[in-house]
Amino acid sequence: MSTDPQCPVCGCTHTYPDGSLWICPECGHEWNPATAGAEETDGPVEIRDANGNVLADGDSVTVTRDLKIKGASSVIKGGTKVRGIRLVDGTDGHNIACKIAGVGAINLKSEFVRKA
Repeated sequence: MSTDPQCPVCGCTHTYPDGSLWICPECGHEWNPATAGAEETDGPVEIRDANGNVLADGDSVTVTRDLKIKGASSVIKGGTKVRGIRLVDGTDGHNIACKIAGVGAINLKSEFVRKA
């Protein structure tokens, strides 16, 4: 009997070792069995503000500094209060979706806001 681990992604039994990693030839997934359990989390990812407070959907936040808006000549001033944020799995670290009066719908990085 083979004691090779199964692929955690597709369940393939034809995995092979490559150094400290195991590789699945069917899906191409690479993993280290020693740290495989530490990577997988079933709970949601916590998004924290500039002060380290955990943010949630519907929170109100305050912008900590002036933010230039790409493709526009306007600026979001530091101290602007944003109500009813929505947490998203955004690209480039933009993990807050919101609407700002005078600007419209925009995505922000959580490192530039603090919980109000």
